[in-house]
Amino acid sequence: MSTANKSVLIIVFVVIITAVSTYLLTRQQLESVYGQPTELEQTQQTPLYWVAPMDPNYRKDEPGKSPMGMDLIPVYENTDTATDAGAGVVTISPDVVNNIGVRTAIAEWRPLPAEITTVGYVKYDEDSLVHIHPRVEGWIEQLYVKTAGDPVQKGQALYSLYSPELVNAQEELVLALNRDNTRLVKAAEYRLQALQIDTAVIRQLKQTRKVKQALTFYAPQSGVIDNLSIREGFYVKPGLTLMSIGDLSNVWVEAEIFERQAEQVKVGLPVTMTLDYMPGRKWQGHVDYVYPTLDKITRTLRVRLRFDNDDNLLKPNMFAQVTIHADDYDEKLVIPSEALIRTGNENRVVLALGDGQYKSVAVTVGRVTEHFAEIKYGIKSGDEVVSSAQFLLDSESSKTSDFKRLHHQDTEPDSVWTQGEIKDVMLDHRMVTVSHQAISEWNWPDMTMDFFVSNKVDITTLTKGRHLQMEVSKALGKRYEIIDVKLPKSDDNTDKTDRNK
Repeated sequence: MSTANKSVLIIVFVVIITAVSTYLLTRQQLESVYGQPTELEQTQQTPLYWVAPMDPNYRKDEPGKSPMGMDLIPVYENTDTATDAGAGVVTISPDVVNNIGVRTAIAEWRPLPAEITTVGYVKYDEDSLVHIHPRVEGWIEQLYVKTAGDPVQKGQALYSLYSPELVNAQEELVLALNRDNTRLVKAAEYRLQALQIDTAVIRQLKQTRKVKQALTFYAPQSGVIDNLSIREGFYVKPGLTLMSIGDLSNVWVEAEIFERQAEQVKVGLPVTMTLDYMPGRKWQGHVDYVYPTLDKITRTLRVRLRFDNDDNLLKPNMFAQVTIHADDYDEKLVIPSEALIRTGNENRVVLALGDGQYKSVAVTVGRVTEHFAEIKYGIKSGDEVVSSAQFLLDSESSKTSDFKRLHHQDTEPDSVWTQGEIKDVMLDHRMVTVSHQAISEWNWPDMTMDFFVSNKVDITTLTKGRHLQMEVSKALGKRYEIIDVKLPKSDDNTDKTDRNK
């Protein structure tokens, strides 16, 4: 065999190998593009049309050969991945996931101690708050404490009072002493004690037997003066509160919790408190009392907390942030509280299904803390939930419809107008092949491709070779559909003439 013949055979052999390889590769790509179903699915579906392996724009309504002599490939109706996954699924491209900042977390079993965070106000410990009242009528001769807030020690003089009744009570004791009547002496002493005369004053009176016009009253405990309502020269009588003495070695903090949290709060639970005026400092206390009634307007329950205040840093009426630590360490299925979408009708979370797929599901919520939310029903342990951008994903869904598909080109219009020429018509499938101009809105060049024809358009007016303006819309399943057409007047007249014939 000559060298020339060998060269020709080699060239033919290379061309055949190249053609076969190209055919196989192109067939594989087309199957991935058109979603070629399995053999079982092919037996249950009817092909929409057939395309050439080397030219996807070459389509026929029946099997056959391509212009290159290759078998045409059947194209079946492509069921979208999101549709296969069920209602409520959205598929997002990786760049969109990155742009909207999607973060996920895993639902897991873990202890969920109830930490109830609320606010409250520091108050006096009313168990040790003393109110000073006179038991006789009289006039304040001298006031030894001048302003509210003054510290006092137990036994310190508070005020002196002139009262005719007190003078008479002293004279009775002196008279009983002069008569050496033990019974009358005891009765006079009891009367002075009932009028809150200090024991030391009574002892001095018994020794000197001299009646004083004004008697001094002393502080029954240490603390600070509050509610000071008298001045020197004031006329006072029983029932009037002269002042109060509050002990600040212990204080109360009154806080409010929501009605749903009432069951978690018990007397004796530990409490942590912080105040704005001393950042970083924490006080440890406990629940002292849970009030028995609920506020009918705010629907909140008051709780009383007790704290030690040996350094007197806590002042009445200070604003405080408190955290009540409930005693509950049973494991529960929890997710980050930020992943929970709470609405008026139901609670939902967005599941990350993988491969860019997301789905909104309804859940039943238990306790919700600052960082975690308990999920009773709706998801299981190990499920991946979206903890950020979930509101954007959930807004694309409703309770009864699928997610709308999110695309990278969010700003592209759903439909555009363009001009073209009809190259072929497939009536049975309501499809036409159109060679159209470039579509700048979708970044499409001039090309020839197939379009579905909407039921709103009379497909019988679309004949091969006709020029037209058409409105193309993006439909589901990666299809493009002609939803409106405008035919030139000359074509309309020609068409009428043809129908008249």
